[in-house]
Amino acid sequence: MPIAREGWPLILILLGLAAVGFLVRWPWVGGLFLLLGLFTAFFFRDPERAVPSDARLVLSPADGKVIVAGPAPAGNPLGEGATQVSIFLSVFDVHVNRAPIGGRISRVEYHKGQFLPAFQDKASLANEQNSVTIDGGGRSVSFKQIAGLIARRIIFKKKVGDTVAAGERVGMIKFGSRVDMFVPRDVRLRVQIGDRVVGGVSVVGERP
Repeated sequence: MPIAREGWPLILILLGLAAVGFLVRWPWVGGLFLLLGLFTAFFFRDPERAVPSDARLVLSPADGKVIVAGPAPAGNPLGEGATQVSIFLSVFDVHVNRAPIGGRISRVEYHKGQFLPAFQDKASLANEQNSVTIDGGGRSVSFKQIAGLIARRIIFKKKVGDTVAAGERVGMIKFGSRVDMFVPRDVRLRVQIGDRVVGGVSVVGERP
């Protein structure tokens, strides 16, 4: 299983501490760091994905559970009539984020904030987050990488003006977190609350 490069420094440190623990004959210390290293490798896994080729589709930007699927509140990046889909990522989900559509990145805005539990609705406004808008096919789709109670670092690898393909890797959020996505009013949702989605694979909506 491929592992995201952001995880390798932490994985190697933990495995190194495990080796030291075994060498000095502290097996419980070595075993603890070995387990932590293996879990960290599991967390940073970065599997290849078979991305759907239909340009009308809006794909999930993250793995996780859909916790919001409906009208977006006032003040959202796409304005009145937009639809919001929010995805909660537990520590057991893949945390690599992917572009929901192909197009050009027109906006990237990072905001410092709190670290409330990501499943709470108020985390969308109060927590540390990175907002991204992609323009493609005559429409725009926005998503927000939102830090959670455990997540303390948001990574975004692109910048304004970059062109991305649907399903392309664009960043990640370290440990439990949330992603909010906003789509235009004419996008027909294909998910509902409680659904499990896979980043770059699951279809969240369909554009006309």
